[in-house]
Amino acid sequence: MSKVTPGDCLPSTAELLPREVVPEFAVIYAQHFPFVWRMARRLGVKTDALDDVCQEVFVVVHRRLGDFEGRSSLKSWIFGILHNVVLVHRRKLRRKSPETLDPESSFEPDLLADPGLDPQERASWAEEARLARAALDELDEDKRTVLVLVELEGMSTPEVAEALGVNVNTTSARLRAARKQFAAWVTRYRARQRWRTP
Repeated sequence: MSKVTPGDCLPSTAELLPREVVPEFAVIYAQHFPFVWRMARRLGVKTDALDDVCQEVFVVVHRRLGDFEGRSSLKSWIFGILHNVVLVHRRKLRRKSPETLDPESSFEPDLLADPGLDPQERASWAEEARLARAALDELDEDKRTVLVLVELEGMSTPEVAEALGVNVNTTSARLRAARKQFAAWVTRYRARQRWRTP
């Protein structure tokens, strides 16, 4: 008779998370494509490369869907894949032509003003979006990623930590530093504007 260990009493991953819990790929694609597109854009992928990067993300998601064990949310798991795809994309660009990583004038569809606003409100909205992008551009990649995921995407700190493969304390420290740096940039900008206003 073989010896029973405490681990033998625990259910397997398959028992904890039946295969039916993971949605079909088509459902995952429909639900998460907007998130993947926004985050690729926010991580600096240029408009002409967005389709290719998003396609590569979902190729990997499709190929690895059977490996998803439910230890994190599906969204954070997909972001982990996206983050790696973007890093590879940026490395390839850097090897090919370093100047392709220069910032470009861009837009973020989810920051566009509501077309129902009057022209003055639309101009104000567009200016606020421009300032937010400028403040985000001052952050290094690690801080920017954490701030965008928490503040704009509504992910929790543990979800972000899981997605990035870092511990929660590191994620929290990056988030605090990012918020402080973002707020300092806004304060400096407002002070400059007051000084310039007659």
